[in-house]
Amino acid sequence: MDTFSACVAFGPLGIYLLLLGCINVSRRPLLLSGTRETLALGLALFGLVTVGPMQLFMPQEAAARFGQYVWMLLVTFYALSLALVIILGKPRLIIYNISQDQLRPILDEVIHRLDPDATWAGQAVSMPLARVHFHLENFAPLGNVSLVASGDDQSYGGWRRLEAALRGRLRETSVAAQPHGFWLALCGLATLLALAFWVADDPQTLAQGLDRLMRP
Repeated sequence: MDTFSACVAFGPLGIYLLLLGCINVSRRPLLLSGTRETLALGLALFGLVTVGPMQLFMPQEAAARFGQYVWMLLVTFYALSLALVIILGKPRLIIYNISQDQLRPILDEVIHRLDPDATWAGQAVSMPLARVHFHLENFAPLGNVSLVASGDDQSYGGWRRLEAALRGRLRETSVAAQPHGFWLALCGLATLLALAFWVADDPQTLAQGLDRLMRP
């Protein structure tokens, strides 16, 4: 793999890992909607998709006809595919840098403030008045907890109110820094530094790689 391909493939991924590590070493939880998390992951993987499947399965007839503009079609297709994944996905909230045991009492306070009839059933929560039903999914390796919709009777307005209330409550919460956050940040920083040294050692390959990419 040449310098240009390595930068395209691993640059966005290195930035993603660095940001994820910074989130986990922070002493504040961070709440993201499923839409934002999927969008961030899609952007992080875009470089790998570009130097992998996009080049491997390049439509040669379209490339011969449209030239460099074929990349606009491929990027548009990727963006539309990502949008389709987001649209078809269930409502979801992800809280980073917090354990399930720490989140549960905070969540219990928030859901009963929004819906006095809210009930727990193990890891599942039902808020009948707000028409919000979800279950908890704990992902210990990255220190986050997801609230994933259960069933089809969901109110997107109710989910937005839950997101706003939970985000406000989490601003008042302080947690310990997650040790794995340092490793994530270190991996991201090491990736970006390696790419920077690679570019500094042979800067001409960037221009050559870009020219080769624009002439499919």
